[in-house]
Amino acid sequence: MIDSLLTIPSNRRERLEAALATGVLVPPYSDVALRSAMGGGDELAEVRAALTELTALGIEGRAASAWIRTAAKAKQSVTRPELVWTGPEVSGLHARDTRQVFDEMLGSAQSSIWASSYSYYDGQNAFDVLAKRMDALPELEVTLLLNVQRRGRDSRSEAALVADFAERFWRQDWPGTRRPKIFYDPRGLEMDGSSRSVLHAKAIVQDESAVLVTSANFSEAALDRNIELGLRVADPVLAKQVVRHYQRLIEEQLLCALPGT
Repeated sequence: MIDSLLTIPSNRRERLEAALATGVLVPPYSDVALRSAMGGGDELAEVRAALTELTALGIEGRAASAWIRTAAKAKQSVTRPELVWTGPEVSGLHARDTRQVFDEMLGSAQSSIWASSYSYYDGQNAFDVLAKRMDALPELEVTLLLNVQRRGRDSRSEAALVADFAERFWRQDWPGTRRPKIFYDPRGLEMDGSSRSVLHAKAIVQDESAVLVTSANFSEAALDRNIELGLRVADPVLAKQVVRHYQRLIEEQLLCALPGT
């Protein structure tokens, strides 16, 4: 119930803090006194119950004002994920556009990008923003984790499949001058279909400070047309954790470097 003091509009909350600090508002808290102190509002019953609960804890007057102010600041400092969405717009729902977030994260990176995708389509367009950023910023380090997979009954060797993927990627899919580091999961090339796996993660980590986890692959359909859902979080601790997880997979050779990297 005390949490309801943190959900009222900031202008009314600040008036409430001032009334408590100056002694204008004292227990017992009547609706008339609260309405006068806050300038109206539909949450009077919740506020009265919350203030009464604080009073029972021995917190009132200036102490109550300070408690509300401090708790509100602490709440504001908590990182909240942003909803990232591809698909039809839904009235009353605020969500950032997947294409916009992709381009923003890739196009504004300063030091590093880690990006993983199960699939991509039309690499020249899919990787255009990232390649341009790499060419414009020599210090930017980019690592891509891509799915390299044996298709159906293709019986070629793992080395032949990887070489074919690498030749095609560098020749027709990568549009930039500088090359990123690329890694793949070798289990996707197992001959035995029952033990074969895919690299299915779709995520971007920008500058080890922000993370986007999404259902969207690197494709026009996923970024512009499909129904795709993701969350972007500006959290350096989480970002570093994701990067370190990828790095450990590479260090333990659970992910392998693509030729030409």
